[in-house]
Amino acid sequence: MRTALRTSAFTEPDRPKGLLIRFVTTGGSFVDVTGPGKHSDHNRWNCHGCGEVSNRPETDYLFRIRPDANAHATACRAIPLA
Repeated sequence: MRTALRTSAFTEPDRPKGLLIRFVTTGGSFVDVTGPGKHSDHNRWNCHGCGEVSNRPETDYLFRIRPDANAHATACRAIPLA
């Protein structure tokens, strides 16, 4: 007797205020980049899967934070638990 594989689609979390970019992680979670925008050092990224956050708040201009958030999304295999 064959048993069907159970699959589930992860649901996208609510979009926070100030969302600039959202990346999908390798594990199916999301990394959000939020903040005032391109010319601000108050942008941040956070991962909904593993909980990791940006760690250089003094240099979080969008052109610097985008590659870091994308690299994390590429490497992170944590799945959303909620």
